[in-house]
Amino acid sequence: MSRIQERFASLTAQGRKGLIPYVTAGDPSAEHTVPLMHALAKAGADVIELGIPFSDPMADGPIIQRAAERAIARGVGISQVIAMAQEFRKTDTTTPIVLMGYANPIEAMGVEPFANAAQAAGVDGVLVVDYPPEECMEFAKSIKSRGMSPIFLIAPTTTETRIAQIAHHACAYLYYVSLKGITGASTLEMASVAEKIPLIKAHTQVPIAVGFGVRDAATACAIANIADAVVIGSRIIQLMEQAGPDRAIAAAAEFLNTIRVALDQ
Repeated sequence: MSRIQERFASLTAQGRKGLIPYVTAGDPSAEHTVPLMHALAKAGADVIELGIPFSDPMADGPIIQRAAERAIARGVGISQVIAMAQEFRKTDTTTPIVLMGYANPIEAMGVEPFANAAQAAGVDGVLVVDYPPEECMEFAKSIKSRGMSPIFLIAPTTTETRIAQIAHHACAYLYYVSLKGITGASTLEMASVAEKIPLIKAHTQVPIAVGFGVRDAATACAIANIADAVVIGSRIIQLMEQAGPDRAIAAAAEFLNTIRVALDQ
């Protein structure tokens, strides 16, 4: 059983819901990233999604785009992100890490070298936004053969036939995109989420995590009532951006802890 599976099994046994923060590696700085990950784990993160900075994202809103641009300007690329995951793993052997990003940096590095490096770093899963299941069989095979999980996205516009196809390849968890748009949008489509989650669950036993547009405890709790986990990214990055480098980690941890407390209540 992988770290991700163990964490969700533990949450289920406790009657609790998962909390998955997303942060962009290298923002607010390379030096802040590993301490930030530790702070998020201490604040209640069940899985940490660590973003690989990319210059041309298709799903990220302006907040995460700015974070990626800042990280790239500091020279943070895929190799540095993997090194950060490895450094985190030295002192935290239980919190799952999912690398999240786009195909271009992975293809540039090479699928096999990436998979080897990620495995050596203690990464547990990889979510590639522009890798649909049928176009990444080689990648998924490489990841799975090394004990890691490919994580796939399902959107509000995904048909039931397509859901069944994606669910067939699912392991660890599925990521449901809660709205038709980019990360950080303010109009989360709760009715659509409530309608879609049971449909997805009819085709898979893996947990369903919901993200995009989650900005506060009320929304997180509403999602937790129908899904297995909540993903929060843009709001965390926005709070760190507003707080400045010296207060960024504290701001992120304090916010995440309020969500953790709300979910547990």
